[in-house]
Amino acid sequence: MTRPLFTLLILIALAGCSTLPADGPTARAIDAGATGTDIAGGYAVVDLDYATVERIKTATPANEASLAAAAGTAPSDVIAVGDTLSIAIFEPGGALFGGRSASGTASSGGSSLPPVVVDRNGAAGVPFAGPVQVAGMTGPQAAEAVRRALIGKVGAPQVVVSIAASPSNAVTVLGEVRNPGRAPLAVGADRILDVIAAAGGTARAVEDIEVAVQRDGLTFTAPLSTVTSTFGENVRLARGDQVNLRYRPRRYSAFGALGTVSQIDMGAGPLTLGTALSRAGGLDTNSADARSELVFRYERPEVAAALGLTQPATVRGVPVVYRLNMADPAGVFTAGNFLIQPDDMLYAPRSGAAEARKFFDFIQSITRVIYDVSVTSALSVN
Repeated sequence: MTRPLFTLLILIALAGCSTLPADGPTARAIDAGATGTDIAGGYAVVDLDYATVERIKTATPANEASLAAAAGTAPSDVIAVGDTLSIAIFEPGGALFGGRSASGTASSGGSSLPPVVVDRNGAAGVPFAGPVQVAGMTGPQAAEAVRRALIGKVGAPQVVVSIAASPSNAVTVLGEVRNPGRAPLAVGADRILDVIAAAGGTARAVEDIEVAVQRDGLTFTAPLSTVTSTFGENVRLARGDQVNLRYRPRRYSAFGALGTVSQIDMGAGPLTLGTALSRAGGLDTNSADARSELVFRYERPEVAAALGLTQPATVRGVPVVYRLNMADPAGVFTAGNFLIQPDDMLYAPRSGAAEARKFFDFIQSITRVIYDVSVTSALSVN
């Protein structure tokens, strides 16, 4: 091989050290890139062990969205305009609403009126009583109003009023439910989970669903998992509310020396690092550096403080790279205790041996090209 070609080979080899194809930084580059506490936007590297994971778990809980402020206080069994009422009137004397005996004299009895619709003025028309204001009343209160209106016209009347249909006493359920539409509210069945169940429930994991309640121009939200597990979040609704179940899938990303490089759904329930790695196909046994499995995360400032970090926080949180040594048996148990969060990025750097193998493969390919060029040149000269 001629000297110019040999020189060219050396130059290309030296340049190849920094220009080889790669799918991410090396473990050494991540260590070198960790910054001090005075650099905004920098990240900190935290080694994972049992004690560190426990400090993360016991840190101040995140302030999750709540529906407590959306709790309806108005009763759901009041009469409104457009409601259909069932009215029954019992009269001891039977002069107006009773029957007549075989001798033709009046007898005690009662009568159920045809369905009565509350008019736009909030009144129900009752024979011998005229329009009776009932809007805003419960059934027993409306019965008392009708009874008072009949005094002097009916002897000792007894009245029973019930709501047969109340189209206004309902909420609208939309989004990730099997049967979206209007759901009536009833006494004892006017909470969020009641109307979601009436709409057929959701086919999604509760952790991936956000519940939004809209009322009077305001919107209140909370994860469905919180609503199903915390009694105070299963609030009562008010007529006219709009309940929307939004799909907010929890996902994490996996790349590097893993069996699968993709964005993966977390699924139902908590997800540990060990399970997340297995879903990503595990470590590539031919190239992964088992001593440096990494989780990139924007951590909450409360957790960063519990870990003793003073890294400046960004808008999304404190940038932290969690590092786990899977070559240590204790690291396997730690992987089963460390919980993955939505938007985490799992990265498995390639080992030094894998990088060296890639480098020598690159050198071999360049050498082969130079050899072919040399042989071709020699043949051309001859």
